[in-house]
Amino acid sequence: MNFTPLVSESITDEVKNLILYSMNNPEEDKSGFENFHKSIVEIYFTAKNISIDYTAQTIDLQLPTSNKEYTGITFECLDLCGFLKSCIKCDEKSLSFYNELLTQHNIVIAA
Repeated sequence: MNFTPLVSESITDEVKNLILYSMNNPEEDKSGFENFHKSIVEIYFTAKNISIDYTAQTIDLQLPTSNKEYTGITFECLDLCGFLKSCIKCDEKSLSFYNELLTQHNIVIAA
């Protein structure tokens, strides 16, 4: 699927808006929003086993070091919302993924 620049920008803007909304309203859909955040980190880093501690603002994850090997890392985010927004990419694979995520949260981007 090819996304026009306008649609690409709309998708990334809506994902960033959903990140902001989810961080400001964590109790509304706690497990859904947590899975949403993990998905963003997963696609950005090609990571697995992601755990987010919202109180300590830390992220634990497994990063690939080769095709079959991963290493564990934990890092602190001074601004978790800003960090998640910075993980948004504009490549075709990511945009398709974000479009699916937005659809799951009932946000439709007009093409």
